[in-house]
Amino acid sequence: MKESSKMVYYKEMDSPIGPLTIAATTNGVCWIEFGMIEDSLFLLKRWVKQWIGTDQIVEAKNELNTVIQQLIEYFSGQRTEFNIAIELYGTPFQKKVWETLLTIPYGEVRTYKDIAIQMNAPKAVRAIGGANHNNPIPIIVPCHRVIGSNGNLVGYGGGIEIKQYLLQLEGYLPKDK
Repeated sequence: MKESSKMVYYKEMDSPIGPLTIAATTNGVCWIEFGMIEDSLFLLKRWVKQWIGTDQIVEAKNELNTVIQQLIEYFSGQRTEFNIAIELYGTPFQKKVWETLLTIPYGEVRTYKDIAIQMNAPKAVRAIGGANHNNPIPIIVPCHRVIGSNGNLVGYGGGIEIKQYLLQLEGYLPKDK
């Protein structure tokens, strides 16, 4: 549902995987992009216009402090679950995929086929991959925890190196020496 009066707040934070641009409405975090705000602002504005139906986007003052603190804790190994409101924007199928991803525990992975079976849509493996690719809240909605059926790390919006880093951080993969 598009709400033209909704305000969207954004902020950039540093992380071990590089800068992250985070956006939220008053209802919750709705968008995370890998990269600096200068590189992400055009994408954010376009995404917000398409999915939220507003052009009211402002830099956050304190609105994103909780999510930033929880991301800092996650990257330092002190947090295994996020306890923040999120607001998912996408097609009904995409939202169902992303909600399923939220059930994958920290430090574990699932294959695209596992997700398809869990969703009672065993033939939707490719569509699930597409939804994963369009996940607007990576890290918090843990699309990095989905791997190929052969166990390979495949496809990640931030790049395979970042996916590998996150899975090492969570203890699924051994850390590089």
